[in-house]
This record gives sequence, C-alpha cells and structure tokens, in this order.
Amino acid sequence: MNMPSQFRFNGVAFAIFIALFIVEVLIAVFVDDQFIRPILGDVLVVILIFFFLRAFLTAKTQWLGLGTLAFSWAVEFAQYFQVIRHLGLQNNAVARTVIGTTFDWKDLLAYTVGVAIAAILDCYWVRDTYRT
Repeated sequence: MNMPSQFRFNGVAFAIFIALFIVEVLIAVFVDDQFIRPILGDVLVVILIFFFLRAFLTAKTQWLGLGTLAFSWAVEFAQYFQVIRHLGLQNNAVARTVIGTTFDWKDLLAYTVGVAIAAILDCYWVRDTYRT
C-alpha cells in the first residue's frame, strides 16, 4: 500500500515565504508608523508562517490555516499573560522581538485576516503547484 506523503517541498510556497521574510525585515528596520508596522506587519507575519509550513507540508488548507491561527493567537495571549516576564526574558531583545511584549486585540484581528488571505492564495494559486 502506497501512502501519500504529508511532506513535500513546494518551491512556490517557499518563494512566497522568502519574499515575505524580506518584506518583514525591511518593515522592521525602516518603518516606524501607526499602520504598516503594527497592523500590516501582523497580517504579513501570519501569511509568512503559513507559507513556511506550506513549503513543506501537504496538509489541507483549512488545517494549516487553523494551526497557523492557533499558534499566532497563542503567542498574542502569551503577551497578555506576560510570559516574557515570567520566563525572566524581559531584557532579552530577541525574545522580546519574537514573542512580543504588548497584547492588543487588534493583533488577533490582523492574524485572522492574514490567515484568511493566506488560505485564499493557497487554494487558488499555491496548492495547484504540487497536485498530481
């Protein structure tokens, strides 16, 4: 019996991930405003996470999206419960950047919008690149 593999490299998804990673770095380094960095950056980061996962996993779009959203929301709620402080990492710049320090309900909305965009792109563009 030949079982389908859950792992398969998808170059299109990986290219999207790389492009979004570069955009996120540029935003982090050069943008300090009230929309692009805090809102658009949050929308883009969940799309980045989604397509990193898609680059290696053949999971159904809805499961990949729900997993990405659950992870993103968990990180945001970790900020609400001040996990950085409880772990003693409040002075660690890398931990503060990756996990964040400030809870915001708008971030949950941004993550949800980002996952919706990623799922739409995945359904209508990316997944077709590896169907057999």
